[in-house]
Amino acid sequence: MWRYFLRRINLFFATSLVMIAVLFFATGMFPVEKSYALTGIQFPSSEQQAQTVADFKLDSNQLSQFIAYLTERLSGNLGISVNSQQSVATELSNVLPASFELSLFAGTIAIFFGVPLGVLSSLSESKSVQCSILALTLTGYSIPVFWLGLTLSLWFGVKLEWLPISGQINLLYEIEPVTGFMLIDTLLSHEAYRISAFKDALLHIILPAVTLAVLPFTVVIRITRQAMMTVMTQTYIRAAEARGLNTYSILMKHALPNALIPVLKAFGLMLGSFASYGIIVEVIFAWPGVGSWLIAGIYQRDYTVIQAGILSVSLLIIFLSIMIDLVHTTINPINRKELYASN
Repeated sequence: MWRYFLRRINLFFATSLVMIAVLFFATGMFPVEKSYALTGIQFPSSEQQAQTVADFKLDSNQLSQFIAYLTERLSGNLGISVNSQQSVATELSNVLPASFELSLFAGTIAIFFGVPLGVLSSLSESKSVQCSILALTLTGYSIPVFWLGLTLSLWFGVKLEWLPISGQINLLYEIEPVTGFMLIDTLLSHEAYRISAFKDALLHIILPAVTLAVLPFTVVIRITRQAMMTVMTQTYIRAAEARGLNTYSILMKHALPNALIPVLKAFGLMLGSFASYGIIVEVIFAWPGVGSWLIAGIYQRDYTVIQAGILSVSLLIIFLSIMIDLVHTTINPINRKELYASN
């Protein structure tokens, strides 16, 4: 197991190195001075220019420049934003929690509703129920996320006026950031209106989270259904039925835990699509996360923001994919058996 863990760690470093190399060469193709693209300083003084040349080895060969670029970026030197003239690392740390909060909320919705529907679809003998659930998943998987987001905003935000359609919280509330997660920070606040602020933050996150949850929701239903149909035919399920265990115990203790293993693997495979959908959702609902921050940087030609946004999103996808793969291998007895047999 430790050998497999070390292989995955090596894979993370190798993949990250390739991704940073691509980003380094892409940075050199920006239609501006390379020192400006690297630091965000448009009119540097002679001292700043000399410091940039020294930090990024701009007077050396490409290999030396790449090593310097890798060192500076991984040490937290992401430059300054061209538009705000603030540290890009500080801006990134301010927008990351909002993206994490939205992703976790959307993932929770997908699992909370997707798993029961998948189980129901696999166990129901009614053709109408099965066809209805499968039609729901096919429709949800086929709907473009931008169209869904705009439609939900139009109906529930504009026409019915049930839910807010932009932002993370009403600007009337002044919440001191503690964790960066607005739902948590409102409850940790010492203000008298913290409960009202929590309700307002909860209303703000519903539409973007539901929009983002549609893709994993449909995937969870389909994977859970297929896994449950496979698990229910296994010998240990029949043995549990022969021992007289009731259906609920068989489902919760034996069938469902094994059926959720493929769901975990499916989450790891769709992280890239989930991240790209998240960027679109953040732009539609003006959610103050990495996605909207990155798109704003692209429109404003803020080259340091573009690099930092791509770097952070890519590293997170690589890291989470490998972590999910490790967890999947650890909890899956079949994978462990194959792993030990190969060793």
